[in-house]
Amino acid sequence: MPEEIIRTLSVDGVRYSYRVLPGAHPGEPPATEPTLILGGALQGMFGWPQMDDHLGPATDVVTADLPGMGSADPLPPGPSADLLRRAVLGIADDLGAPRLNVFGFSYGTAIAFGFARRHRERVARLALGGVPVHIDAVQVACWERARQQLAAGDREGFAATAADALMCLDPERPVHRRELARRYVRRSFLHALTHSPHAADSLYRALADRPDFSGGLTGVPALVFAGEHDTVTPPARQREFAATIEGSRFLTIGESDHWVVLERADEVASLVSRFFIGREPVADEAGAVTLPRQAGAPAGRT
Repeated sequence: MPEEIIRTLSVDGVRYSYRVLPGAHPGEPPATEPTLILGGALQGMFGWPQMDDHLGPATDVVTADLPGMGSADPLPPGPSADLLRRAVLGIADDLGAPRLNVFGFSYGTAIAFGFARRHRERVARLALGGVPVHIDAVQVACWERARQQLAAGDREGFAATAADALMCLDPERPVHRRELARRYVRRSFLHALTHSPHAADSLYRALADRPDFSGGLTGVPALVFAGEHDTVTPPARQREFAATIEGSRFLTIGESDHWVVLERADEVASLVSRFFIGREPVADEAGAVTLPRQAGAPAGRT
């Protein structure tokens, strides 16, 4: 596999970086356009090894520390949606890519969707997972409690509250590798708060900047998927959002919640990769993705 390339850009004086893992296709053109991956509020450019593995043989994989994330400069005061869209455009331009495949997850879905609406001519295909299109009062109250814990300096309490807010903890609803994902999310929050000077601000901004998923979208092939037990935004709400994108596909992934990219990492990577290279995902009549169970845990064990 070729060595990765990291480049630093700026938008409105705010520095940010992106990483390119060139695809391993010697002597042949890539199977599809470069693929840009945009994750959650604290997910940086090095958090997507499964996408490297699945997409790397076919095309260039691009990940980013956008403004406010990872090693990038903090976001300036005020609304950030336009600046983040222009940061994505800067990556596309710097790559010299007429069009990109764009995959957004969770917080990153708002950036990806907003970019596709504003610059649809630059998007070959759009995949969105765990779209937070509707946050109910219970979620808002939980995140306010987490915010108060963080403001009081209780990082451990914040990490536990925030992780639990993003997961389905109902024992009657099976979630593949639930406890493993739960521990990972807690550690990730603690690591970010310890090593990034503006992690807390990034989290506050992610909560305060209510994303705009209105307006629909035409002219871009799109796939929207959700974990069947997503408690941040129920799959039914995400399906309604998908219906605003002309010609889109909507799929659910079984035994998973909002953190489907952790709990069913290989399945998600396979699903998104197949979509970007033009292969149809396999789904049953209810719209649930039918994929082989991820290695590492027997059926029924979390």
